[in-house]
Amino acid sequence: MAIKFGTDGWRDVLAEGFTFENVAHVAAAHARYLTAQGGTSVVVGYDTRFLGERFAHLTATVMAQQGLSVWLSQEFLPTPVVSFATRHLGAAGAAMITASHNPPEYNGYKLKGPYGGSATPEIVRQVEAELTGIESSGRTPGEVTLFDGRHSYFESLDRLLDLDTLRDYQGMVYHDAMGGAGCGWLEAYAHHAGLNVEIRPLHGQPDPQFYGVNPEPIAQNLAELMSVMRREEGLTFGTATDGDADRLGIVVAGGTFFNSHQIFAVLLKHLYGKGLRGRVVKTVSTSRIVGLLAEQLGLEVAETPIGFKYITDAFLEGEQDPNMAVLIGGEESGGLGVQGHIPERDGLFNSLLLLEAVAHSGRSLPELFHEIEILTNFSHAYDRVDLRMPDNFDRDVTLSNVRSWREIAGWNVQGINERDGVKLLLEGNIWVLVRASGTEPLLRIYVEANSQASLTTILDEVVRRINA
Repeated sequence: MAIKFGTDGWRDVLAEGFTFENVAHVAAAHARYLTAQGGTSVVVGYDTRFLGERFAHLTATVMAQQGLSVWLSQEFLPTPVVSFATRHLGAAGAAMITASHNPPEYNGYKLKGPYGGSATPEIVRQVEAELTGIESSGRTPGEVTLFDGRHSYFESLDRLLDLDTLRDYQGMVYHDAMGGAGCGWLEAYAHHAGLNVEIRPLHGQPDPQFYGVNPEPIAQNLAELMSVMRREEGLTFGTATDGDADRLGIVVAGGTFFNSHQIFAVLLKHLYGKGLRGRVVKTVSTSRIVGLLAEQLGLEVAETPIGFKYITDAFLEGEQDPNMAVLIGGEESGGLGVQGHIPERDGLFNSLLLLEAVAHSGRSLPELFHEIEILTNFSHAYDRVDLRMPDNFDRDVTLSNVRSWREIAGWNVQGINERDGVKLLLEGNIWVLVRASGTEPLLRIYVEANSQASLTTILDEVVRRINA
């Protein structure tokens, strides 16, 4: 079966494409790329998915046979901790055995660069090219050393967070780890840092089936957290991290989902308030409110295709040129990177930053976001629908049909953005984006409108036309 790399490495269904043989093949290709670049060491981690530990041990063994010294996590780790360890240990790169937010029947192989973030498109291309390479021989095998990345990662967060403010805060936060790699990590950090906040776990034990839902922290997968939060009020909020804990979703008091765009905007304003400056980098599927807020704050905005590797590119550019420094970069799926940390998504760190924003302001997350709506004179109405398509559906034909639309439910198309998929710009600052998933047979439909009513009307019409 062909191995095809997607937006963040390689993912496939367990026992179909994701087999021990194929994992060994990818690990060997990755090792050949790293040694060709002069690399001598690599980090290997894994999350809580089925057979994750065995796949990671196989990866480590293959890479050691190729002559690399391997740092292998001694237990499941969040992806951002593996990325941090890569930079902290001075490794040439990392392999993370995870399928992130994909359904339980998937597993995957994420590629990480030496800088501690998602592999750039060029690294992905070169590793993929090595899949057809010749097996190396004659190298002196490297050693495999177990490591625990917790302490050094926690110390790095200590330097980034306002611990005085957090230690004074007496509130409560729920953490729905969804059975994934974030299990226990927020509680452990609170204990490490001496915080007084109460962290209440939900789905806090590892579960390869993720308690019966896809481990993506979006509203339809967070019914239990929403039910719990209906009983809460005030400043309390619940944070949910995905399967490998690099993304987050939020549910606020009263049980309302607080989406990724709202999180992005609140974090942007909070970081600005802390005195940090830089560019704001967002993917093409992100709400207009992020760009409008950046403009109000006098910050430059850059737009990228979907995939955090493009945001990583922007962070790395900023590390080379201070004039291009990035303050915050994020995507609609809940992945956000922040200045001063690794150029990587981190659902744990961002959860703590949101807690810091609440603790510092004394206001709830909805109140903080409403202030941004007033500041930007913009009312946020946004939704996404994922349509499961046949494995052999022709995405090019589908997108070509979308490209030909001249109106949707009475709103005229005024422009087209094809940075990633087909984004139709409608009158009234409304837009519709249709694109195929890079990891599953899904067609994703994104809509932002000027009211909940128009959002529903337009989204229903787009789904109807695609299903017709």
